[in-house]
Amino acid sequence: MTTSLYDTSIPVFKQMLGGLGVVLAKAEAHAVEKKIDPEALLQARLFPDMFPLVRQVQIACDFARSVPTRLAGAEVPAYDDKAQTFEELRALIAKTTAYVDSFTPAQFEGSAQREIITRKGTPKERRFSGQSYLLSYGLPQFFFHVTTAYALLRHNGIEIGKRDYMGAY
Repeated sequence: MTTSLYDTSIPVFKQMLGGLGVVLAKAEAHAVEKKIDPEALLQARLFPDMFPLVRQVQIACDFARSVPTRLAGAEVPAYDDKAQTFEELRALIAKTTAYVDSFTPAQFEGSAQREIITRKGTPKERRFSGQSYLLSYGLPQFFFHVTTAYALLRHNGIEIGKRDYMGAY
């Protein structure tokens, strides 16, 4: 039995984006309830050289859009990474989820062998097969940023757990 890259990616992105939206909603509610300036959470970092929460969410959404787009052989859409509030971040997640949901299995036919080139023409250029791109680069990058966003919120006292992180499955 073979599993398509569509089945390996699209449901995963949708599930995890759903969980990310849930943890952000809980963080916002926590800030209101405890009278915490939302910026304290939105700009939280695990260490000074790491991106803050807001950027972690933006990058997770970037990967959720770019990975399936490249696998489908299309041009990656450009989005402004201007979301700065909990409401704007949840809107970005909703927009990203709708975009991811627009892909069809047919668009992924032959994607396992499709050549994917990242950072073309730069010293960081990398070439992958579609399967390698998804499994060794795209999904790990996406999970890193979703997990970091979760860890930032949990570290800052938001009452969330694995069930929230995982989203609906």
